[in-house]
Parts: sequence; C-alpha cells; structure tokens
Amino acid sequence: MSFNHLVVWLDHEEAHLIGFNRDESESSVIKSDAAHKHVRGKTVDSAAYFDDLAKALKTAVEVLVVGPGQEKLKLVKHLVKHHHDQADKIVGVETIDHPSDGQLLAYARKYFHRVDNMR
Repeated sequence: MSFNHLVVWLDHEEAHLIGFNRDESESSVIKSDAAHKHVRGKTVDSAAYFDDLAKALKTAVEVLVVGPGQEKLKLVKHLVKHHHDQADKIVGVETIDHPSDGQLLAYARKYFHRVDNMR
C-alpha cells in the first residue's frame, strides 16, 4: 500500500518506517549491517543501509526523519548527495528518543497535521 506520509525513525542499527494516512498505517523495519556485527570503535559504512532506506522512500510524498543521534543527519546528507528525488521529500528532521511504533505514529500524525495546516 502506498501512503503520502512516511515517518522514519533510525539509529545506526535499524530503521522503523511507518507509512500512514488518516485512517490506516503500515510499518516495516530495515536493519543495517551494524545490526549484524559487533563493531567497537570502528565506523561501519552506512551507504548500503541508506540506499535501502532511499528505496523505501520512493512511494512517499512527504517524509519526516527522526531519531536519537546523528544517523538521521547522515541519512539526509546521503540522500542529498545520491538520491535527490528522495531528499526533496523530507519535510522535517527531529530528535526523539526510542518511541514505540504507536508513539512514533502518534508523533508523526501530530507533526504532519501541523505541517498540513501551515499550507
């Protein structure tokens, strides 16, 4: 199913994606290579992880990117550099901790409601 709004919560290990409209939602999880390796003090190349996320963004019209650390900003930079069409869909980048999927969906619905009302 295709939804206009998509929220992506991510850290260096995984991304939770929830596509939604007013009445329905659909969620998925994309794991990074870092989730499968114990890496101490080494930087894991996130390009493949970010490319997987870029593919997942293709059907969305507007995307909100959230998360607790710097990974969300790294994703945005990667999209700007390698996936211009998906980067243009991003309407916001916010810092939030580790919500449940229900809390994440509620946050995104409230965020997009404010964004939609500003237009």
